[in-house]
Amino acid sequence: MPAESRDLIWPSLEYANWRDTCATLHMWTQIVGKIRMTLTPWINHSWHVTLYLTARGLTTSPIPYGSNAFEIHFDFISHELRILANDGGLQVLELKPQSVAKFYGAVMGALRQLGITVEINTTPNEVVDAIPFERDEKHRSYDPEYANRFWRVLLQSERVFKEFRSHFCGKCSPVHFFWGSFDLAVTRFSGGPAPPHPGGIPHLPDAVTREAYSQEVSSLGFWPGNDQLPMPIFYSYAYPEPKGFAEAKVRPAAASYNPQLREFVLPYEEVRRASVADEAILQFAESTYDAASTLANWDRAAFVEVKPALLSRSAQNASTERGGYS
Repeated sequence: MPAESRDLIWPSLEYANWRDTCATLHMWTQIVGKIRMTLTPWINHSWHVTLYLTARGLTTSPIPYGSNAFEIHFDFISHELRILANDGGLQVLELKPQSVAKFYGAVMGALRQLGITVEINTTPNEVVDAIPFERDEKHRSYDPEYANRFWRVLLQSERVFKEFRSHFCGKCSPVHFFWGSFDLAVTRFSGGPAPPHPGGIPHLPDAVTREAYSQEVSSLGFWPGNDQLPMPIFYSYAYPEPKGFAEAKVRPAAASYNPQLREFVLPYEEVRRASVADEAILQFAESTYDAASTLANWDRAAFVEVKPALLSRSAQNASTERGGYS
């Protein structure tokens, strides 16, 4: 792939170049995510809190508010936060360098203008030095170029993750963005229970963590990095981690097991340099899942997806006669 095409599809995202913007945007997404979490019915494994990719950014999807609904959408092309209500109401906030405290106040004020009142827990989750949103004047950076790059990487990653997800017919999460850990993830489940998670994640109740990991999982994701690991990575982990997982042979060759994270990691820069980036990610996804599911004795044969195109013509006809999709 020509370098200019690679840079457009898989842009450079060196952590050092957007460290401050990354930290600020993390807090902004937490504010928006907590609004969704507060007003949305609980779904297992905290699937009710996540954000989703759009053709322009990230969205909450519709949030119920009584018999009405509204949606909050980060637009990383126009660099706006758009709050849309089902009665036609609209509030638009510019995404620009500003403190978390100012952004929090502006979002809550815009909601009130739409007749929406909501109170959220203003302490950030899953960060060590948690500054309440209304007092956070530390994080105030916004580089539109890098915000756009981050979204473009998420968009491409989501596309490949959805291909990986389609190969599995067991219980599987959507491909969704967790604002607490600030990563895109998709998780497969064995159907079996898991031992209680030890918890201990900063500013996250252990009960939430234990419910999230109450079943055996193999999870794949993309994460932009932080000060402790300052580089973007694709990751894959298993919970509970089966014996021998850390020593498993996975692909591509650039992937390795990180004992600190207890995850296999594939540096994003290695994916950018690959001749076919999609293939590198899928090799990583499939080989780490194969290791996790084989070593943990999952019923792998039960989870093989049968594509409609592989069904016999008579089966397709029968489906059509019953009103099925064609």
